[in-house]
Amino acid sequence: MKKLCILVLIVISFRAFSQDSLKTYNYSRNHITATGMDVLGSWAISNIGVGSIGWADSKGGSNKYFYQMNTIWGAANLGAAILGFTSVHNNKNKVLNPAESLNAQQKIEKTFLINGGLDVVYIGAGIFLKNRGDTRNSTELRGYGSSIIIQGAFLLLFDGTMYSAQRSHGNKLRNFLTKNPITFNGKSVGMIFNM
Repeated sequence: MKKLCILVLIVISFRAFSQDSLKTYNYSRNHITATGMDVLGSWAISNIGVGSIGWADSKGGSNKYFYQMNTIWGAANLGAAILGFTSVHNNKNKVLNPAESLNAQQKIEKTFLINGGLDVVYIGAGIFLKNRGDTRNSTELRGYGSSIIIQGAFLLLFDGTMYSAQRSHGNKLRNFLTKNPITFNGKSVGMIFNM
């Protein structure tokens, strides 16, 4: 009977420790994402403001199209930042078990990794447009291309930094789950196996 009581106490203590640790862990993941959305939103608002002013003051040439495209990208980035903030807000009070925490972590890492690949495509498309503008003497293509190169470069830096921060954070959970494969959710006990 004494051993059973000790086992129950250990399981209850482990659950309380694990849930508190997971809550803190998930809060940190959301905080990293929210900080990134602050950066992306600030970049977007700056592009909308500067792009709109530059577009309005432009006397033509490639600058007009450069600022026009920066304004458009600013609006798109603002939309992405708002979606990111909405996701963080919707997930901030969710209580996740270890498997759900790992799934959420892998999803955010994958999102930033895929976005990084798209950023390389944006840079390539911008280089193509700029070169096409140079060979065809098109100020429109030159301006759009230059803008897309800058936007793609910023987004590559942003997504690379976010992926790195989230991956590092995810490694903490993966290490924790490797060392503590037994889980308890209040109703059942489970084990996590690496395959």
